[in-house]
Amino acid sequence: MSINSEKFSLLSKLPQYVFSSVNELKHQARLNGEDIIDFGMGNPDQPTPRHIIEKLLESSVQGRNHRYSVSAGLPKLRLAISNWYKRNYDIKLDPEEETIVTIGSKEGLSHLMISLLAPGETVLVPDPCYPIHSYSVLIARGNIKEYNSIDDEKLLENIELGLMSDPKPKALIISFPSNPTTQTVDIDFFTKVVELAKKYSIIVIHDFAYADICFDGYKAPSFLQAKGSMDVGVESFSLSKSYNMAGWRVGFMCGNREVISALKRVKSYLDYGIFQPIQISAITALNETQDCVKQIRDTYKSRRDRLIDGLGKAGWDIDPPKATMFVWAKIPDKFKSIGSLEFSKKLIKECNVAVSPGIGFGKLGNEHVRFALIENEQRIQQATRSIKKLFK
Repeated sequence: MSINSEKFSLLSKLPQYVFSSVNELKHQARLNGEDIIDFGMGNPDQPTPRHIIEKLLESSVQGRNHRYSVSAGLPKLRLAISNWYKRNYDIKLDPEEETIVTIGSKEGLSHLMISLLAPGETVLVPDPCYPIHSYSVLIARGNIKEYNSIDDEKLLENIELGLMSDPKPKALIISFPSNPTTQTVDIDFFTKVVELAKKYSIIVIHDFAYADICFDGYKAPSFLQAKGSMDVGVESFSLSKSYNMAGWRVGFMCGNREVISALKRVKSYLDYGIFQPIQISAITALNETQDCVKQIRDTYKSRRDRLIDGLGKAGWDIDPPKATMFVWAKIPDKFKSIGSLEFSKKLIKECNVAVSPGIGFGKLGNEHVRFALIENEQRIQQATRSIKKLFK
Protein backbone atom coordinates (compact mmCIF):
# COMPACT_ATOMS: atom_id res chain seq x y z
CA MET A 1 0.00 0.00 0.00
CA SER A 2 1.32 3.44 -0.92
CA ILE A 3 0.68 6.46 1.27
CA ASN A 4 -0.75 9.58 -0.34
CA SER A 5 1.58 12.40 0.69
CA GLU A 6 -1.23 14.89 0.01
CA LYS A 7 -2.69 13.74 3.32
CA PHE A 8 0.23 15.43 5.09
CA SER A 9 -1.47 18.83 5.37
CA LEU A 10 1.51 20.57 6.98
CA LEU A 11 3.80 19.84 4.03
CA SER A 12 1.57 21.84 1.71
CA LYS A 13 2.27 24.93 3.84
CA LEU A 14 6.04 24.47 3.90
CA PRO A 15 7.63 25.67 0.65
CA GLN A 16 10.54 23.88 -0.98
CA TYR A 17 13.75 24.99 0.69
CA VAL A 18 15.13 27.81 -1.48
CA PHE A 19 18.70 26.99 -0.57
CA SER A 20 18.42 23.43 -1.92
CA SER A 21 19.20 24.38 -5.54
CA VAL A 22 22.31 26.31 -4.47
CA ASN A 23 23.37 23.44 -2.22
CA GLU A 24 22.95 20.98 -5.10
CA LEU A 25 25.17 23.12 -7.36
CA LYS A 26 27.75 23.32 -4.60
CA HIS A 27 27.63 19.58 -4.04
CA GLN A 28 27.97 18.84 -7.74
CA ALA A 29 30.91 21.21 -8.12
CA ARG A 30 32.72 19.46 -5.28
CA LEU A 31 32.04 16.06 -6.85
CA ASN A 32 33.72 17.45 -9.95
CA GLY A 33 36.81 18.25 -7.89
CA GLU A 34 36.27 22.01 -7.67
CA ASP A 35 37.30 23.92 -4.55
CA ILE A 36 34.21 25.79 -3.37
CA ILE A 37 34.75 28.61 -0.89
CA ASP A 38 31.61 28.31 1.18
CA PHE A 39 30.00 31.36 2.83
CA GLY A 40 26.56 29.75 2.80
CA MET A 41 25.40 28.25 6.09
CA GLY A 42 26.20 30.12 9.32
CA ASN A 43 28.03 27.11 10.72
CA PRO A 44 31.00 28.10 12.96
CA ASP A 45 34.22 26.55 11.69
CA GLN A 46 36.29 26.93 14.87
CA PRO A 47 36.34 24.34 17.69
CA THR A 48 34.55 24.75 21.00
CA PRO A 49 36.89 26.27 23.65
CA ARG A 50 39.04 23.67 25.37
CA HIS A 51 37.83 24.24 28.95
CA ILE A 52 34.23 23.53 27.85
CA ILE A 53 35.28 20.33 26.09
CA GLU A 54 37.24 19.20 29.16
CA LYS A 55 34.15 19.63 31.34
CA LEU A 56 32.18 17.50 28.86
CA LEU A 57 34.81 14.74 29.00
CA GLU A 58 34.93 14.85 32.79
CA SER A 59 31.14 14.72 33.27
CA SER A 60 30.48 12.17 30.51
CA VAL A 61 32.23 9.32 32.37
CA GLN A 62 30.04 9.77 35.45
CA GLY A 63 27.18 7.29 35.29
CA ARG A 64 24.73 9.51 37.16
CA ASN A 65 24.81 11.89 34.19
CA HIS A 66 23.57 9.21 31.78
CA ARG A 67 19.99 9.14 33.06
CA TYR A 68 17.01 11.19 31.93
CA SER A 69 17.51 14.85 32.67
CA VAL A 70 14.97 17.64 33.33
CA SER A 71 13.10 19.08 30.33
CA ALA A 72 13.29 22.62 31.74
CA GLY A 73 17.05 22.31 32.33
CA LEU A 74 19.25 21.57 35.33
CA PRO A 75 18.64 23.98 38.25
CA LYS A 76 22.33 24.94 38.28
CA LEU A 77 22.21 25.80 34.59
CA ARG A 78 19.12 27.96 35.07
CA LEU A 79 20.96 29.69 37.93
CA ALA A 80 23.97 30.23 35.63
CA ILE A 81 21.62 31.74 33.03
CA SER A 82 20.14 34.19 35.54
CA ASN A 83 23.66 35.12 36.72
CA TRP A 84 24.71 35.66 33.06
CA TYR A 85 21.86 38.13 32.61
CA LYS A 86 22.67 39.93 35.86
CA ARG A 87 26.38 40.17 35.01
CA ASN A 88 25.94 41.30 31.41
CA TYR A 89 22.71 43.32 31.46
CA ASP A 90 21.93 44.00 35.13
CA ILE A 91 18.68 42.06 34.78
CA LYS A 92 17.39 40.08 37.74
CA LEU A 93 15.66 36.83 36.76
CA ASP A 94 14.04 34.14 38.86
CA PRO A 95 15.84 30.98 37.67
CA GLU A 96 12.83 28.81 38.55
CA GLU A 97 10.02 30.85 37.03
CA GLU A 98 11.63 33.07 34.38
CA THR A 99 14.22 30.84 32.68
CA ILE A 100 14.11 27.62 30.69
CA VAL A 101 16.80 25.64 28.86
CA THR A 102 16.11 24.81 25.20
CA ILE A 103 17.67 22.42 22.69
CA GLY A 104 19.12 25.36 20.77
CA SER A 105 17.15 28.35 19.49
CA LYS A 106 15.24 26.50 16.75
CA GLU A 107 13.71 23.99 19.14
CA GLY A 108 12.91 26.69 21.66
CA LEU A 109 11.12 28.89 19.12
CA SER A 110 9.29 25.96 17.54
CA HIS A 111 8.03 24.56 20.83
CA LEU A 112 7.11 28.05 21.98
CA MET A 113 4.82 28.48 18.96
CA ILE A 114 3.16 25.14 19.72
CA SER A 115 2.69 26.38 23.30
CA LEU A 116 1.17 29.74 22.36
CA LEU A 117 -0.88 29.28 19.21
CA ALA A 118 -4.26 27.83 18.43
CA PRO A 119 -4.68 26.73 14.79
CA GLY A 120 -5.20 29.77 12.56
CA GLU A 121 -3.85 32.37 14.99
CA THR A 122 -1.51 34.94 13.48
CA VAL A 123 2.09 35.91 14.28
CA LEU A 124 3.79 39.03 12.92
CA VAL A 125 7.23 38.10 11.55
CA PRO A 126 9.97 40.12 9.82
CA ASP A 127 10.65 39.92 6.09
CA PRO A 128 13.42 39.00 5.56
CA CYS A 129 14.04 36.78 8.58
CA TYR A 130 15.85 33.69 9.82
CA PRO A 131 13.64 30.93 8.32
CA ILE A 132 12.55 29.28 11.60
CA HIS A 133 10.97 32.58 12.68
CA SER A 134 8.28 32.10 10.06
CA TYR A 135 8.26 28.33 9.61
CA SER A 136 7.83 27.66 13.34
CA VAL A 137 4.50 29.48 13.05
CA LEU A 138 3.43 27.29 10.12
CA ILE A 139 4.54 24.12 11.93
CA ALA A 140 2.29 25.15 14.85
CA ARG A 141 -0.60 25.55 12.34
CA GLY A 142 -0.55 29.32 12.72
CA ASN A 143 -0.67 32.03 10.07
CA ILE A 144 2.10 34.44 9.15
CA LYS A 145 1.71 38.18 8.74
CA GLU A 146 4.93 39.76 7.45
CA TYR A 147 6.28 43.24 8.08
CA ASN A 148 8.99 45.02 6.09
CA SER A 149 12.09 44.79 8.27
CA ILE A 150 14.61 46.23 5.79
CA ASP A 151 13.70 49.92 6.10
CA ASP A 152 15.34 51.03 9.38
CA GLU A 153 13.61 54.41 9.47
CA LYS A 154 10.13 52.90 9.12
CA LEU A 155 10.70 49.73 11.14
CA LEU A 156 8.52 50.67 14.12
CA GLU A 157 5.89 52.11 11.78
CA ASN A 158 5.83 48.86 9.78
CA ILE A 159 5.50 46.81 12.96
CA GLU A 160 2.56 48.91 14.16
CA LEU A 161 0.84 48.63 10.79
CA GLY A 162 1.15 44.86 11.10
CA LEU A 163 -0.25 44.90 14.62
CA MET A 164 -3.26 46.89 13.39
CA SER A 165 -4.10 44.31 10.72
CA ASP A 166 -7.09 41.98 10.76
CA PRO A 167 -6.93 39.34 12.12
CA LYS A 168 -4.94 40.85 14.97
CA PRO A 169 -1.62 39.05 15.58
CA LYS A 170 -1.18 37.20 18.84
CA ALA A 171 2.60 37.60 18.87
CA LEU A 172 5.44 39.58 17.32
CA ILE A 173 8.87 38.16 16.46
CA ILE A 174 11.91 40.44 16.41
CA SER A 175 15.63 39.65 16.29
CA PHE A 176 18.54 42.03 16.89
CA PRO A 177 21.35 41.87 15.95
CA SER A 178 19.55 40.47 12.94
CA ASN A 179 20.20 37.40 10.86
CA PRO A 180 20.27 37.87 7.89
CA THR A 181 20.23 41.69 7.65
CA THR A 182 22.80 42.39 10.44
CA GLN A 183 20.62 45.31 11.63
CA THR A 184 21.15 46.60 15.14
CA VAL A 185 18.98 48.68 17.50
CA ASP A 186 19.31 50.57 20.77
CA ILE A 187 17.36 50.21 24.01
CA ASP A 188 15.01 53.02 22.98
CA PHE A 189 13.77 50.81 20.13
CA PHE A 190 12.90 48.02 22.57
CA THR A 191 11.14 50.48 24.87
CA LYS A 192 8.90 51.51 21.98
CA VAL A 193 8.24 47.87 21.10
CA VAL A 194 7.09 47.28 24.70
CA GLU A 195 4.72 50.25 24.37
CA LEU A 196 3.29 48.77 21.16
CA ALA A 197 2.94 45.36 22.79
CA LYS A 198 0.90 46.81 25.63
CA LYS A 199 -1.16 48.98 23.30
CA TYR A 200 -2.14 46.03 21.09
CA SER A 201 -2.01 43.26 23.74
CA ILE A 202 0.51 41.03 21.98
CA ILE A 203 3.39 38.80 23.06
CA VAL A 204 6.93 39.78 21.98
CA ILE A 205 9.51 37.10 21.16
CA HIS A 206 13.06 38.40 20.74
CA ASP A 207 15.78 36.17 19.25
CA PHE A 208 19.09 37.32 20.77
CA ALA A 209 21.40 34.71 19.23
CA TYR A 210 24.11 37.24 18.26
CA ALA A 211 24.21 39.11 21.56
CA ASP A 212 27.97 38.75 21.90
CA ILE A 213 29.07 39.10 18.26
CA CYS A 214 29.31 42.90 18.13
CA PHE A 215 32.05 45.17 16.78
CA ASP A 216 33.41 48.71 16.73
CA GLY A 217 32.30 49.58 20.26
CA TYR A 218 28.68 48.56 19.76
CA LYS A 219 27.07 46.49 22.55
CA ALA A 220 23.73 44.94 21.74
CA PRO A 221 21.06 45.63 24.36
CA SER A 222 18.82 42.89 25.69
CA PHE A 223 15.09 43.26 25.11
CA LEU A 224 14.63 42.41 28.79
CA GLN A 225 16.43 45.65 29.73
CA ALA A 226 13.48 47.68 28.44
CA LYS A 227 11.06 48.85 31.12
CA GLY A 228 7.97 46.65 31.17
CA SER A 229 9.46 43.99 28.87
CA MET A 230 8.90 41.21 31.39
CA ASP A 231 5.17 41.97 31.24
CA VAL A 232 4.92 41.32 27.52
CA GLY A 233 7.64 39.03 26.22
CA VAL A 234 10.54 36.62 26.25
CA GLU A 235 14.04 36.47 24.81
CA SER A 236 15.94 33.48 23.45
CA PHE A 237 19.70 32.95 23.32
CA SER A 238 21.92 30.20 21.94
CA LEU A 239 25.44 29.18 22.94
CA SER A 240 26.08 28.20 19.31
CA LYS A 241 27.83 31.38 18.18
CA SER A 242 29.24 32.97 21.35
CA TYR A 243 30.97 29.75 22.42
CA ASN A 244 31.31 27.84 19.11
CA MET A 245 28.86 25.23 20.43
CA ALA A 246 26.60 24.95 17.37
CA GLY A 247 26.49 21.14 17.29
CA TRP A 248 25.91 20.88 21.03
CA ARG A 249 22.35 22.24 20.66
CA VAL A 250 21.92 24.22 23.84
CA GLY A 251 20.25 27.55 24.44
CA PHE A 252 17.71 29.17 26.72
CA MET A 253 14.66 31.40 26.86
CA CYS A 254 13.89 33.95 29.57
CA GLY A 255 11.29 36.53 30.47
CA ASN A 256 7.56 36.60 31.13
CA ARG A 257 6.76 33.83 33.57
CA GLU A 258 3.38 32.93 32.05
CA VAL A 259 5.00 32.37 28.66
CA ILE A 260 7.91 30.44 30.20
CA SER A 261 5.44 28.31 32.16
CA ALA A 262 3.52 27.46 28.97
CA LEU A 263 6.74 26.42 27.23
CA LYS A 264 7.80 24.32 30.22
CA ARG A 265 4.50 22.47 30.21
CA VAL A 266 4.66 21.61 26.51
CA LYS A 267 8.33 20.62 26.71
CA SER A 268 7.57 18.28 29.60
CA TYR A 269 5.56 16.19 27.13
CA LEU A 270 7.99 16.46 24.23
CA ASP A 271 11.49 15.87 25.64
CA TYR A 272 13.51 14.83 28.68
CA GLY A 273 16.01 17.66 28.34
CA ILE A 274 19.51 17.83 26.95
CA PHE A 275 22.14 15.19 27.78
CA GLN A 276 23.35 16.25 31.24
CA PRO A 277 27.08 16.48 30.44
CA ILE A 278 26.21 19.06 27.76
CA GLN A 279 24.22 21.07 30.29
CA ILE A 280 27.09 20.84 32.78
CA SER A 281 29.46 22.08 30.06
CA ALA A 282 27.06 24.96 29.36
CA ILE A 283 27.28 25.94 33.04
CA THR A 284 31.06 26.09 32.62
CA ALA A 285 30.70 28.20 29.48
CA LEU A 286 28.46 30.76 31.17
CA ASN A 287 30.19 30.87 34.56
CA GLU A 288 33.89 30.67 33.81
CA THR A 289 36.31 32.78 31.74
CA GLN A 290 34.74 34.76 28.90
CA ASP A 291 38.07 35.31 27.12
CA CYS A 292 36.94 32.78 24.50
CA VAL A 293 33.93 34.94 23.62
CA LYS A 294 36.22 37.90 22.94
CA GLN A 295 38.50 35.72 20.80
CA ILE A 296 35.55 34.45 18.78
CA ARG A 297 34.25 37.99 18.32
CA ASP A 298 37.69 39.23 17.24
CA THR A 299 37.93 36.42 14.68
CA TYR A 300 34.64 37.43 13.09
CA LYS A 301 35.63 41.10 13.07
CA SER A 302 38.90 40.33 11.33
CA ARG A 303 37.11 38.21 8.73
CA ARG A 304 34.47 40.90 8.26
CA ASP A 305 37.15 43.50 7.61
CA ARG A 306 38.99 41.28 5.13
CA LEU A 307 35.80 40.48 3.22
CA ILE A 308 34.56 44.10 3.10
CA ASP A 309 38.00 45.30 1.99
CA GLY A 310 38.35 42.62 -0.69
CA LEU A 311 34.87 43.15 -2.10
CA GLY A 312 35.47 46.90 -2.12
CA LYS A 313 38.58 46.41 -4.23
CA ALA A 314 36.49 44.29 -6.57
CA GLY A 315 34.05 47.18 -6.96
CA TRP A 316 31.39 45.86 -4.57
CA ASP A 317 31.03 48.48 -1.81
CA ILE A 318 29.29 47.31 1.36
CA ASP A 319 28.90 49.03 4.73
CA PRO A 320 30.58 46.90 7.42
CA PRO A 321 28.01 45.38 9.80
CA LYS A 322 28.22 46.29 13.48
CA ALA A 323 27.23 42.79 14.60
CA THR A 324 26.60 39.10 13.73
CA MET A 325 28.78 36.64 11.83
CA PHE A 326 27.34 37.72 8.48
CA VAL A 327 27.64 40.32 5.76
CA TRP A 328 24.36 41.27 4.07
CA ALA A 329 25.36 42.50 0.64
CA LYS A 330 23.16 44.31 -1.86
CA ILE A 331 23.61 42.79 -5.31
CA PRO A 332 25.52 45.16 -7.62
CA ASP A 333 23.33 46.99 -10.15
CA LYS A 334 24.96 45.07 -12.99
CA PHE A 335 23.43 41.81 -11.72
CA LYS A 336 20.35 43.03 -9.83
CA SER A 337 17.89 42.07 -12.58
CA ILE A 338 18.64 38.35 -12.31
CA GLY A 339 17.70 38.18 -8.62
CA SER A 340 19.50 36.68 -5.65
CA LEU A 341 19.02 33.00 -6.51
CA GLU A 342 20.46 33.26 -10.02
CA PHE A 343 23.22 35.57 -8.81
CA SER A 344 24.16 33.01 -6.12
CA LYS A 345 24.28 30.29 -8.79
CA LYS A 346 26.48 32.53 -10.93
CA LEU A 347 28.95 32.98 -8.07
CA ILE A 348 29.24 29.21 -7.68
CA LYS A 349 29.60 28.47 -11.39
CA GLU A 350 31.99 31.30 -12.30
CA CYS A 351 33.81 32.10 -9.05
CA ASN A 352 33.61 28.87 -6.99
CA VAL A 353 32.07 30.98 -4.21
CA ALA A 354 28.90 29.93 -2.36
CA VAL A 355 26.63 32.44 -0.61
CA SER A 356 23.00 32.37 0.55
CA PRO A 357 20.44 34.01 -1.75
CA GLY A 358 18.45 36.69 0.03
CA ILE A 359 15.16 35.34 -1.34
CA GLY A 360 15.62 32.38 0.98
CA PHE A 361 14.97 34.68 3.94
CA GLY A 362 11.87 36.34 2.48
CA LYS A 363 10.68 38.00 -0.70
CA LEU A 364 12.07 41.40 0.39
CA GLY A 365 15.56 39.88 0.56
CA ASN A 366 15.78 39.25 -3.16
CA GLU A 367 18.13 42.17 -3.84
CA HIS A 368 20.72 40.81 -1.41
CA VAL A 369 22.94 37.84 -0.71
CA ARG A 370 24.33 36.79 2.67
CA PHE A 371 27.95 35.90 3.35
CA ALA A 372 28.58 33.82 6.49
CA LEU A 373 32.04 34.55 7.94
CA ILE A 374 33.00 30.89 8.25
CA GLU A 375 36.09 30.81 6.01
CA ASN A 376 39.56 31.90 7.12
CA GLU A 377 41.13 35.13 5.88
CA GLN A 378 43.26 33.44 3.23
CA ARG A 379 40.16 31.81 1.74
CA ILE A 380 38.25 35.08 1.96
CA GLN A 381 41.01 36.81 0.00
CA GLN A 382 40.92 34.03 -2.58
CA ALA A 383 37.15 34.46 -2.95
CA THR A 384 37.26 38.23 -3.39
CA ARG A 385 39.96 37.92 -6.07
CA SER A 386 37.72 35.52 -7.96
CA ILE A 387 34.70 37.81 -7.63
CA LYS A 388 36.80 40.73 -8.87
CA LYS A 389 37.45 38.83 -12.12
CA LEU A 390 33.71 38.27 -12.58
CA PHE A 391 32.97 41.96 -12.09
CA LYS A 392 35.57 42.97 -14.65
